[in-house]
Amino acid sequence: MTKTRKPAPARRQPLARAAARAKSDAVFQRRIDRHHDELRWLYMELYDNGSMFAELCEQLHAFFERRPEPLKRLDAEREAAGAWYRRRDLLGMQLYIDNFAGTIPGVEDRLDYIERCNVNYLHLMPFLDTPADRSRSDGGYAVRDFRAVKPELGTMDDLARLAERCHERGISLCMDFVMNHTSDEHEWARRARAGEGEYMSRYFITDDQGAMERYSRDVPQVFPTTAPGHFTYLPELGKHVMTQFYPYQWDLNYKNPRVFNEMMYNFLYLANQGIDIIRLDAVPYIWKQLGTNCRNLPQVHTIVRMMRMIAEVVCPGIVLLGEVVMAPAEVVPYFGTPDRPECHMLYNVTTMATTWHTVACRDTRLLREQLATVCDLPREYTFLNYLRCHDDIGWGLDYDALRRWGMEEVPHKAYLNSYFQGLEPGSVSRGELYNADPVTGDARFCATTASMCGVEAAGFEGDEAAMEVAVRKDVMLHAYLLTQSGLPIIYSGDEVGQVNDYAYKDDPERADDSRYVHRGRFDWSLVDQVGEKGSVAAQIFGALSRLEAVRRGDELFDADAQAHVVDYGDQAILWIVRRAGGRELSAVFNFSDGEKHLWMPGEDEYVDLVSGESSRFQEFDLAAWDFRWWVRRAPGA
Repeated sequence: MTKTRKPAPARRQPLARAAARAKSDAVFQRRIDRHHDELRWLYMELYDNGSMFAELCEQLHAFFERRPEPLKRLDAEREAAGAWYRRRDLLGMQLYIDNFAGTIPGVEDRLDYIERCNVNYLHLMPFLDTPADRSRSDGGYAVRDFRAVKPELGTMDDLARLAERCHERGISLCMDFVMNHTSDEHEWARRARAGEGEYMSRYFITDDQGAMERYSRDVPQVFPTTAPGHFTYLPELGKHVMTQFYPYQWDLNYKNPRVFNEMMYNFLYLANQGIDIIRLDAVPYIWKQLGTNCRNLPQVHTIVRMMRMIAEVVCPGIVLLGEVVMAPAEVVPYFGTPDRPECHMLYNVTTMATTWHTVACRDTRLLREQLATVCDLPREYTFLNYLRCHDDIGWGLDYDALRRWGMEEVPHKAYLNSYFQGLEPGSVSRGELYNADPVTGDARFCATTASMCGVEAAGFEGDEAAMEVAVRKDVMLHAYLLTQSGLPIIYSGDEVGQVNDYAYKDDPERADDSRYVHRGRFDWSLVDQVGEKGSVAAQIFGALSRLEAVRRGDELFDADAQAHVVDYGDQAILWIVRRAGGRELSAVFNFSDGEKHLWMPGEDEYVDLVSGESSRFQEFDLAAWDFRWWVRRAPGA
């Protein structure tokens, strides 16, 4: 006779829930105990407001309670794993939702393609609600509502569902968190414009002409040509509001603890939707202090440090990615210190700009110096490396170093801009200037990687030989990207060699912003061409796939591998050495238009990591814009 199991007494369910709640509370208490004293000390040092700090702590617990259980489990896995964002198998892709797939559900439908690209770190460009007038959205950086998605892209529920589907596939999501300002259509701005003092205090609204003049004297302009000045007049109030970037982007006043608290609540709300990496946009600008240049002030580091602790209390699986477009000496401090860390990762902006200088000059000396500096940093410092992103390329180079080699700042910038527009002899690049200043002659540059490498020019001219070189240059630069320590990220379209899109000129709301030349709609017909043997898309996609597979599978590309730069005699040659597990990689790149005859350190048995072929030699030839990944047993191993 089969026995029927008796149902559990009803009282067990409340007991189980109580036990789970107690366990969850213990987790939160452990985390808050770890950080409470330092967090309170920093908060009180900045704001001296105990009631606002108490509110912050209460809200941290509330957001922890509301964090979905799958995300809490992911937090626990990542806490146990350590610095998960430093794995060598991570590969990022940056894309605009509308250009790539129309909507957030459309991105979900394209996840098979994302995986086909070997991508497991997906950076969704700004998707939060912005003014309907695109000319006032700044590409999504003028946020009207931090808790709503642009209606044409989807909803917050769509975002949470996409994050869930991505996590099922081992894909992490990154988003931009615009900390410095809000749109002038944000609720706070609307209420400030109506004269509500509480909301006016969340911005810098003033009628003090002397203070405005002093600020304008001491603080560099961000966009002196397209958006000159630092303040915008508000006729409703008879006052001015600080607008460092654009007149419709009102700078937030982080001296007000209400601003800090509310922005942290927005940050945690977005994290609870399943976002894994929060990119802190324009973070060096967020603290304003009269009498300074309002860049990289100590209070900025206090705020970022508090954000790091807040994340470690509520959502420790989250990564803070700092966007610090500054000189190298001003970038590294945003990592914080080993005992007081700030950002987990930082953009390797200077190396990106220097890479394109190297392409234009066929001279690797400055790049060698900068890569050597990065190699000498503590290995836990993690950079996000890229060839190109959604923005322009600014020529923020080390001109003190370049001056040693006869390159003066003003004429050199003019040369770079001329070269990449295709106006210099020997240049195959095509693209457009951005924010050109007719007074200073300064400008930035915009184009896709393929167009900068010559794919566009060779295709237009029908030159097969030139196309072969252009594709080789494109692949070589991606191999160089993958050789660096850190997280490599590519811009959507680069994996199939997409060239510039000049259609933006026909759109009145975008025609005056040349950045849209490389922000064009993703060309899905190029994906179809990936299967066509010999096509440009097939060559680039296939080559990148092979390189990515090698990187994933070889410990030589670990973040903790030893790395240094070789001072090779030919200035057109970049030579990076990586060592791990008793093996040594010589990554050799030819930044020139001619073939090079090169010498290895000694005759030995070398393996080509890409082809898998091995041979014994000491000398070898390297074609123009080509590379080799040679591996041998490390000396003394």
